Amino acid sequence: PWIHYRGAMSLQRTLAIIKPDAMEAGKAGAIIARIQEEGFTIQGMRQLHMTLGQAEGFYDVHRERPFFGELTEFMSRGPIVVLALEAEAAIDKWRGVIGATDPAKADAGTIRKLYGKDVGENAVHGSDAPETAAREIGYFFPGCDVRPTA
Repeated sequence: PWIHYRGAMSLQRTLAIIKPDAMEAGKAGAIIARIQEEGFTIQGMRQLHMTLGQAEGFYDVHRERPFFGELTEFMSRGPIVVLALEAEAAIDKWRGVIGATDPAKADAGTIRKLYGKDVGENAVHGSDAPETAAREIGYFFPGCDVRPTA
């Protein structure tokens, strides 16, 4: 029911997060404007301040990695904005707009190049696969009508 066809491609949903560093720097408005300029439809959006437990739950797949503690502390240090975005090939499109995880290696004009500080504080998050997007959107928008397409 969620697949809409425009030519050969279908609409897809992905999760975007404007992270605490970008919020602290006052870049949320610019990032949201960029999302709209790039042709994404915002299907859901909310601001929240994750607890450490919520951050640990969201990043549970990384629990055994050495950066887990630093990541979850960072993500729970201040407000974030979570967005469910929709566009054709939304996951790959959003990842192209945000750029490489390391802002120093990100292409010019990408969000992370413009607003990221380093690998740990890189301004934004984007889902990396349809299954991840489904889990991530469900984490922040439980019971809401923003399920990602298959």
